[in-house]
Amino acid sequence: MTSTQWNELLSVVEGKYLTGKEMGFIIDSPWLPGWSSITTLDYYTSDEIWLKTNLKAIKTFSDVTFLPGFWSEYGMCTEPSAFGARSLWYNANLPHAEKVIYYTEDIARLPQPNVKTDGLLPFMINRLKLMEPKIIASGHSIKFAVTRGPLNIATFLMGTSEFMMLLTMEPEKAHELLEKITRFICNWVQYQKECFSSIDGILLLDDIVGFVGEDECREFVVPYLKRAYECIENKVRFFHNDAFGLVCAPFLQEIGVNLFNFAFDHPINQIRELAGPKVALIGNLAPRDILAGGTPDEVYSATQAMMGEVTDRNGIIWSCGGGIPQNVSTENLNAFISAVKDF
Repeated sequence: MTSTQWNELLSVVEGKYLTGKEMGFIIDSPWLPGWSSITTLDYYTSDEIWLKTNLKAIKTFSDVTFLPGFWSEYGMCTEPSAFGARSLWYNANLPHAEKVIYYTEDIARLPQPNVKTDGLLPFMINRLKLMEPKIIASGHSIKFAVTRGPLNIATFLMGTSEFMMLLTMEPEKAHELLEKITRFICNWVQYQKECFSSIDGILLLDDIVGFVGEDECREFVVPYLKRAYECIENKVRFFHNDAFGLVCAPFLQEIGVNLFNFAFDHPINQIRELAGPKVALIGNLAPRDILAGGTPDEVYSATQAMMGEVTDRNGIIWSCGGGIPQNVSTENLNAFISAVKDF
C-alpha cells in the first residue's frame, strides 16, 4: 500500500468525504493465481512469483487499493498449521487443514503455539522480510497485521459442526478453546508488528461470527475480538465477515472495529444503520454471481445500482461483499472501476 492509499484509507475510516469513489478489494490466493495464469502451488512456493503476481495486480488496476496489500498467506492452512494441523496441498486448488481436536479433552492438550517457530508462520514472515526491499522500491509498505479470527480458527481445528455444538453443549470448553486461540492471535499480531514497524492496522477475518445468534455473539465473539484488536496500537481495525452480518454489526464499535467488509446479502444502508456512523464500510457487490459470473455490462449496471441505493456515501469504500473470488476477469474488474468512476 502506498502512503497516498494509506492516508486515503485513514480519511475514509475517520468518516471524511473525499471523492465518494474510493475503491478497495481484499485479494489473496483464491483469485491471484488463476487471474495471473499460474498454479496455486507456484504462488505459495515461490516468493518471486508471489511478489510478481501482487505487483501485476497493483499495476493493472492502479485506481484500486488492494487490501491488506502483499498478503503473505497459505490459505486457510496458515493459522491452523501453528497448532499442528496437517496441511493438504493441491496444484490448482486451495489447500485444506485437517482437524486436530476430536474430543473435548483434546482442547486441554492443544499446544500454545510459538508464533516465531511453529507451522507456516516463519515462512510467512520470512517471505515478507526477503521481499520487503522490493515492496518498498515499488512505492509500497507493509501496513497490516493479518490473522483469521478465533471462531474461524476453532472450526478448522475441530470442525464447524463440532464447534457449534460445543458452543451450545459445553460453553466452558468453548471458552477454554477460544482463550487459547485468542492468546495465539495476540502473540501473532504482536510478532508481525515486531517484524515490520510500518504496520499500523489489523485485518481480522472470521466468517463463523455470522453463524451465531445475538447472545452467543455477546459471549463468544465480543470479548475475544476486542482483545485481538487491542493487542497493538493501530489506526485501522478491519473486520471481514461475509457470512450473516446483521448480528455482529451492532457490536462492532464496542469491539473496536472501524472498517467492516460484509456479505452482499445485506444492503449497505442496513449495515450503516446497525453499525453506526463511526464504522467505515467496504462492499458489497455480489462477488460470485455478479463480479465473477456476470458479463462486464452486468457488473457495470449492478455496481451503479449498488451505489445509487446508498443514502450516505461518507465512510464507504466500494468493493464486493467479501474478498475477490476465483475466476474474476480483468474485464469485469475494469467494468466495476468504470462504473464507480462514471457514477
